[in-house]
This record gives sequence, C-alpha cells and structure tokens, in this order.
Amino acid sequence: MSAPVRIGILFGGPSAEHEVSCASALGVARALAAAGHRVVAIGVTRTGAYRLVPDAVLAEVRAGGGAGRAIDDRLPVTGPVVELRAGNRPGTAVVAAPNASGAVHAELDVVFPVLHGPFGEDGVVQGVLESLGVPYVGCGILASAVGMDKVAMKRALRAEGVPTTPHVWFDAQTYRAAEDPEKLVLGLRRPLFVKPARMGSSIGISRVAEGDDLAAAVEEALRYDNVVLIEQGVTGRELECGVLGGWRPEASAVGEVRVEGGWFDYEQKYFGDADPMIVPAPLPDEVTERIRELSVRAFTAIGGWGLARVDFLYDEVTGDLYVNELNTMPGFTAHSMYPKVWAESGVSYREVVDRLVALAVARHAERPANPGTDNGR
Repeated sequence: MSAPVRIGILFGGPSAEHEVSCASALGVARALAAAGHRVVAIGVTRTGAYRLVPDAVLAEVRAGGGAGRAIDDRLPVTGPVVELRAGNRPGTAVVAAPNASGAVHAELDVVFPVLHGPFGEDGVVQGVLESLGVPYVGCGILASAVGMDKVAMKRALRAEGVPTTPHVWFDAQTYRAAEDPEKLVLGLRRPLFVKPARMGSSIGISRVAEGDDLAAAVEEALRYDNVVLIEQGVTGRELECGVLGGWRPEASAVGEVRVEGGWFDYEQKYFGDADPMIVPAPLPDEVTERIRELSVRAFTAIGGWGLARVDFLYDEVTGDLYVNELNTMPGFTAHSMYPKVWAESGVSYREVVDRLVALAVARHAERPANPGTDNGR
C-alpha cells in the first residue's frame, strides 16, 4: 500500500494452536512494521480475554534475533485487558478499556487476525469484525467456516470437480452407537488418517496402519471435535501451494514437505530442528501448473478471499493429484511454507502482508449498502 495504515494484529486465542498463532503473529508484526505500518498487537488469552501488548514489549520482541525453532520465536499475550469496539469514524475499530471510562488506547484502520484453528479461523472472529464494520485480512465468514470444516470443505471441492481423497465422516453419537468401528470405514484401504473435522496444525490426527487400533485414533480425534473425518492414505508426495488475491487470485510456486514417519505431524512442524521444506518442489512443469490451477479452483470453490495455502497429495505412480485441504490462515512463522513459496515466486514476506492489507481495504470498499452482507467471502 502507498500510505501507512494502523493495523491491529489479533493473535493467540483459545484453540490448541495458541502458541503457533503467537509465533505467526511475530513474523507478521515484523513484516508490517518493515512495510511502514503502525502495528498494534492484541493478544487473545486461552479464555478469550483481549490484552493490549505494551508498545515497549512489542518493540523489544520484534527486534529480537529469532529463535532456532519457529514455535519459540513468538509474541507474548500480556498487557492490560481491553476490548474492541466500532470506531467513531466509519470503517475503523478502537482498542478501549473495558470499564466505564472506555478510554481509547488505539484506533485501527485494519485488523489482521493471525489466529489459527477454532475461534480465529472458522468464521467466529470474522463475524465479530464484520459486526464492527472494520476491514480485516483474510477470508470472510462463510469461506473461513467452510475452510475450517474439513467435511464441508470436501463437499465444496467435489461439487466443483476438484479431486479429493476417498473419505468418510461421522459424529460422536454415530460412533458411540456403532457395534464395530471398522464397519464405519468399509471401502477405505489402510493406512487411514483419522482427523478432527475442525482443527489445524495436525493436532488430533492419527495415522492408522494395518493392525493399529482405529478406536484409539477416533477417541483422540474426539478430544478436539465431535465430528471425525477418516481419509484413505495416499502413498505419494506432500505438496503445497499458496494463493493470494481477491476476485482474480494468483497461485505461487509449489513447495514440498519431506518428513520422517510418513506424514508432517505437529512435533515435526513446530519442534523439529531440521527444515523439511523444499522450495521449489522438483516436479515436471505440467504437474506444477496443474497444482497451481487446482489451487485457484479450490480457493474459488470455498469463496476465498485474501489468502490460503492449498495442500496436495501426489501419487507419482498413477499421476493422480488430490487436494488434501485448504488452510485459510496458514502459518506465518519464519519457517512456514506460505511465505517461502511466495518468496520463490518473487513476492517477499513484507510484500505479501502489504498486499493482504490492501486486499482487506479493497473488499471493505466494495461492500454493498447493507453492512451485514459478507458476499460469501
């Protein structure tokens, strides 16, 4: 953007991805400040309270040299308790004291919700920001909810002809009533991946091979959600592509994740010492272009806006590509794939966040007269 903007970064939150969000938020804060914007950091506690990070604390952490592990380099949720309210000027929000005085600490032109998982990535906080009438970065209410719910997401993708892995889903009540859990996955070959329907960062996911306990994997997923998705495993490569844009979204270069143990779990993502990401992925040109084309189609299928990371499984033997899932607020840590694939495409981390702010402002400017309308995006 040409002019500096006052941007409130929302981070933390009550989900199991709290620490990941805090790490992503620090990367975003550094990039926004480097782009010339005024950054205000609002941490959300695990119980949902908002805390305004003092400017001195934000400046000190932002200036740090960074930690070896992405998860260790993060913003703290600290400072006085505050609340977000609609600003006196249309299209703004204010950070204010939650008491009778209502003293205003900061006015915001845009909110950047760097929140992963439930509450922040599922349409909940997007609904709050819509009600305040303030521009915000990323997908709207509907696209966020569909992107977070793996069952709804797969329905949207399949309706638009985007290939997904074979799968089944069921709720906790159906599972408890089943005499034999194995009958719920008839037709799927092992290995299976058992997942909570609405969670990210590989939390609650189990790989179930021949002889493994399916019931234990389902119970683990039910710790995080009352709906479980079970996917048939694909022997192939894990590939990821970034999408950036609004009405005419663009796809980035393609990256690859190579890990031990067959899949990229939470421990390897955020606590591993090695970097398993290869950018660009060594692929034939036609496969790369197919991934980029499918990424944009998948993004459009959920009504996306702003950004998403689209994850693929590629079976080199058959040549089949499957969209595994979309992440509507991908990781923004120093080691995350989304900024890496865009850097390979010639768009720096700073340029990415700057474009996202511009897209937030542009979407807000195009809102219809009815302020409650989200346009599905």
